[in-house]
Amino acid sequence: MADIENRSDDLELGEGDGQEAAAPAPVPAAPKKEPRVHRYLRYVSKLKATDLHFKSGARVHIRLKGDLKPVNEPPLSAQDVEDIWFEIMSEHHRRQLAERGASDFAYQLGDGDRFRINIFRQRGTLSVACRRVNAEILDFRQLHLPESMYRITEFYQGLVLLAGITGSGKSTTIAAALDYINQTRACHIVTIEDPIEYLFRDKKALINQREVGVDVINFQDALKYLMREDPDVVLVGEMRDEETFMAALNAAETGHLVFGTIHASGAAQTIGRVLDLIPEGSRDLVRQTLVFNLQAIICQKLLPSIKPGVPRVPAVEIMFANPTIRKLIDEKRDDEIPKVIRSCQAEGMLDMNECLKRLVEEEFIAVEEAYEASPNPQELKMRLKGISSGGTSSILG
Repeated sequence: MADIENRSDDLELGEGDGQEAAAPAPVPAAPKKEPRVHRYLRYVSKLKATDLHFKSGARVHIRLKGDLKPVNEPPLSAQDVEDIWFEIMSEHHRRQLAERGASDFAYQLGDGDRFRINIFRQRGTLSVACRRVNAEILDFRQLHLPESMYRITEFYQGLVLLAGITGSGKSTTIAAALDYINQTRACHIVTIEDPIEYLFRDKKALINQREVGVDVINFQDALKYLMREDPDVVLVGEMRDEETFMAALNAAETGHLVFGTIHASGAAQTIGRVLDLIPEGSRDLVRQTLVFNLQAIICQKLLPSIKPGVPRVPAVEIMFANPTIRKLIDEKRDDEIPKVIRSCQAEGMLDMNECLKRLVEEEFIAVEEAYEASPNPQELKMRLKGISSGGTSSILG
């Protein structure tokens, strides 16, 4: 794999012997030494790369336009990696790493980009995965998301789930939704995050952001006290377990608009993934609660773009919980949800293949990339030829 060209002035300066040019007398007190990791973070920001990876005994790698490439520097020893990253870690996160073998935290590079960092042990040494988060919160149009996405900001209560794998852009999409609500609605927004990624500034709304491990011990405690904080809109980070999901569902049920993220690949699979978090004896009750409180599921993938100036573009499946969707969830006919999505485009719904088709036609992505991302490449091929297999036959029977 070709090396990344070392174009960063900061990165080149970092390779020197650390001595500074003499300053005119009188010499002021020496400024506080800048953390060494800054040169790498600046380099990532300069290239507009998405990720930075450290591994003991290996060269530093950067993910640029979806590809992982090594920086043109010698490999770092295990001690190098530890020294570089421990310099910016708090005692809490060092202790967490020692006790659990991994730690998550966010780091702000001056007035520039923010970074979401996961530091973890593997084979007895440290590795680091660092994701760049834009300082600017982009809106749906700037993110090249469909216009119907604005509908998820119009709900006043209920549950909106963003589904996708790690790195699919879920956090960026939710930030766009929350910032739009922030601009248009006088309300109280509370976020519970691990760690905080995007920093919001109050506009029409009042926003409080709580970071797990810094502002509150864990998600459970944050959700326990949530109702005493008078929220209108709530962001719960990743829904990882029964307790987190049930607290979020309770908030939705009691008149709040709740956004949450979950790992799933499609709307129907999201329902199943949610129920997998729940003990079998309680699943029917939770399903009934979803029937009344689920508002939308957005499933997202992030794909390399061929359009100049657009490194990656989101492909989304959009499901709104209309009466037909609610009936299918109620009757445990989740596998029929994709048919409803296909036949309800007039309501703003969008299935993944239709989104991929549009991205190809608008020259955002290559045809080969669309086929690779498609849940049904053969059907996508027919759609690109102008043959639709959607159908509008009644799902209700």
